[in-house]
Amino acid sequence: MKDRVNESVSARYRSVFRPGLFDGKVVMVTGAGSGLGRCTAHELTSLGATLIMVGRNPDKLTAVRDELNVDYPESADRIGLYACDIRDEASVKQTVAAALADFGHIDGLFNCAGGQFPAKLEKISLNGWDAVVRNNLHGTFLMSRECFTQWMAGHGGAIVNMLADIWGGMPGMGHSGAARAGVWNLTETAACEWGHAGVRVNAVAPGWIASAGMDSYNEEYQALLRKLKHKVPLQRFGTESELASAAIFLLSEASAFINGTVIRVDGGVPNARHSWPLANAERVTEYNGFPRYEPPKGLQD
Repeated sequence: MKDRVNESVSARYRSVFRPGLFDGKVVMVTGAGSGLGRCTAHELTSLGATLIMVGRNPDKLTAVRDELNVDYPESADRIGLYACDIRDEASVKQTVAAALADFGHIDGLFNCAGGQFPAKLEKISLNGWDAVVRNNLHGTFLMSRECFTQWMAGHGGAIVNMLADIWGGMPGMGHSGAARAGVWNLTETAACEWGHAGVRVNAVAPGWIASAGMDSYNEEYQALLRKLKHKVPLQRFGTESELASAAIFLLSEASAFINGTVIRVDGGVPNARHSWPLANAERVTEYNGFPRYEPPKGLQD
């Protein structure tokens, strides 16, 4: 397994946003130990944020912190690690309280943590259903509620939630689709209820992003994934950076009048129609600002 803390690949993130955008801001990222959360953690750090990294696996969080210390040595005193099961109410309350005690405020929250597994509805056990819904929906609610009640209610802030390509259903991952649809409704509700406090709540909805998490699926599902880019009008998969930049925009001051909305990062998949054959790509424009990004091996043709 390749050592992720490797100085030979060290380089600063090539963000499209201005340097220092998050100077003086404290941003919490759940699921920061891998995939989309890891990429977003790198970009936020490159933009000056004080970073609160949350995840279940402390070893993964430590590995990402070590990467950040190599790439941004000036950031060492503005990174906090907190092992937390976001499905557990007591753990979430304690984590948010500890982060506030350590850093004084939480200006932004990116609810990136989540997980699912491919399965037909009739094959999903109650335990499997419950595990995915608790992770994707309950965890998002608990983290959002605690950041709001413990800090943002009195000071304002921005919350960005994670959805998925749920439009029209999510065959093969019905548990995740149901949970993410719940997150979308939660996002709209919180945007209304918490707007008076200066708290904006929005969401990002990634389509088929070539993230490391895809390698966790079995070979049968990976074979299916490899074909999916041909169902995208842009005829390619997205990069982690393309999702991270949407989340960072919604966390930033540039989106100060954006509330209760979702940015689809999906290459136009919901707009594809059976009546319209998709043409092969004539040109490809892709954004990847993350030097440490490695496309999942399972997507290689």
